Amino acid sequence: MSSHNSSNGALETGPVFSSGLAAVLAGSARILLASHSTDGAQAAEKAAMELCVDRPQSSIHHVIVVPKALWHGMTGDDWLNNGSTRNTFCRYVESTLQKEIDEQLSILKTKIDTLAIQYSYEVIVGEPEESLIAEINTNKYDVVVMGSPRPKGKSGLRSRMRPDQLVKSINTPLLIVPYPKDI
Repeated sequence: MSSHNSSNGALETGPVFSSGLAAVLAGSARILLASHSTDGAQAAEKAAMELCVDRPQSSIHHVIVVPKALWHGMTGDDWLNNGSTRNTFCRYVESTLQKEIDEQLSILKTKIDTLAIQYSYEVIVGEPEESLIAEINTNKYDVVVMGSPRPKGKSGLRSRMRPDQLVKSINTPLLIVPYPKDI
């Protein structure tokens, strides 16, 4: 199924996924969506929603992993030279990050609500592969959906996700959605 948003923001779909994936997801689908609102992640979000179309009782559990390394680079002690300054800065970064996540989730939730899909999410601070592997090993999913790494030459933060490590560590089908060509 391919999709795009109509002028009113509703998700429109059409056939794209192979019949092999459709067979894996016969009936309802329990999907783990790993995304963080980059262009590639938004393509994965659309794909996850498309997999739920015409599958009553489907659900998406959305995991947003905030890499631990993000904090290490922001809280070095060269200019945050006392505990009070460091704590104030950390609270500011956390609140800014939470506000961005809330805004992104609100947009996604609005789209998901139009499809009547069960939706849950969680934010995890950790290493991306380790966090997803732990989630997959803890809960049962029919498929894991994530975007592909950003192509070279595209601006933005680089993902630290190593899909090869993830593939070697899970038994759940993994759908890596290609980066959108029109961006």
